[in-house]
Amino acid sequence: MSTQNVSEFLTAVKNDEQLRQKLKDAVDLDGYTYVAQDRGYNFTTEELRIEISKMSEQEVAEIVNPGITSWGHIESQ
Repeated sequence: MSTQNVSEFLTAVKNDEQLRQKLKDAVDLDGYTYVAQDRGYNFTTEELRIEISKMSEQEVAEIVNPGITSWGHIESQ
């Protein structure tokens, strides 16, 4: 169930500008977990860490810095 809560939270972050603004004040995953729990999502920091580790760099960037894409796929020529 906690994995589902993490997934629901991450989806909410993508779609909720106010939530993203709150997360900007969080300095680490513990802060993200605190904000999530304040919004009614129930999971641990470790569960959040595990789910984030399954995501691509671009997916994480879309949550942490929406509108800023990862340039890792561009190779210098």
